[in-house]
Amino acid sequence: MELTFVDAIRQALIEEMRRDPAVFLMGEDIGVYGGAFKATAGLVDEFGPQRVIDTPLAESAIVGAAIGASYTGMRPVVEMQFMDFVACCFNQITNFAAKSHYRWNAPVPIVIRGPVGGGVHGGPFHSQNPEMYFVHTPGLKVVEPATPGDAFGLLLAAIRDNNPVLFLEHKFLYRRLKEDVAIDAPPIPLGRAKVARPGRDLSVITYGAMVQTALATADQLAARGIEVEVLDLRTLLPLDCDAIAATARKTSKVLILHEDTRTGGIAGEITAILQERCFDDLDGPILRLTSGDAPVPFSPPLEEAFLPSAQALANHIERLARF
Repeated sequence: MELTFVDAIRQALIEEMRRDPAVFLMGEDIGVYGGAFKATAGLVDEFGPQRVIDTPLAESAIVGAAIGASYTGMRPVVEMQFMDFVACCFNQITNFAAKSHYRWNAPVPIVIRGPVGGGVHGGPFHSQNPEMYFVHTPGLKVVEPATPGDAFGLLLAAIRDNNPVLFLEHKFLYRRLKEDVAIDAPPIPLGRAKVARPGRDLSVITYGAMVQTALATADQLAARGIEVEVLDLRTLLPLDCDAIAATARKTSKVLILHEDTRTGGIAGEITAILQERCFDDLDGPILRLTSGDAPVPFSPPLEEAFLPSAQALANHIERLARF
């Protein structure tokens, strides 16, 4: 079935709701309106308002209700209209959902999903990449796919997982990608990266929308004789440390690319992993290309300067290739 990224999300929700009556949806305007980005369009018609629940504008209450429902054996999928507002329920996620299984063996099978990222001129309250607030929290899983097929398969796995999962969907990808998705395929296991493009000269490790930037840049540089391997992390917590080490040992040069801001971004964690596991295999410095340490600008020219660009990526790759 040929699906856009957002349609793959919607189809995964449909498949899981048909398969398991314990799965239900909660969120702002997800019923009749179909969600801000139409990821739940038409679902209320098939499953009814008892399973596609329109909620008040109160993110903390939504997640709190989802946690309570999970304690009774339900499997809620919560939509954040924009993931920026997940900050409103930070306490519910980090101090209740993340710790329940550890403290008293109570699984919390909830998924909190929604759009992240810039490039659409949404400004500082609708363009953030909040993943690292939660990657630091044991008990959570954090997922950010880069293709429709991965969005479909990873969301199946997230809904079936007995731990709370934050499922981040880069809004720039929603309607810009389309591919054939095998809806009868098994879920894609969480915690496993994939090589999105093989290469021999250096590795770019990335995730989300930056995978597409990396792939496009790699194709351009191949004409200049630089073969770039692109590793798509897919899951940020847990990280696939073995895949990270494998690509570093293969090419001996690594650049880490992400849209999140620089300080405290996952590039620093990956750098530490590489230093600990692959120091003797490296033939150059570990480079990182990220957004700046600032709120996401609303102005299109400022946002363009703030975000990692294909040209900046090409410049970094060419510099690293010279070592």
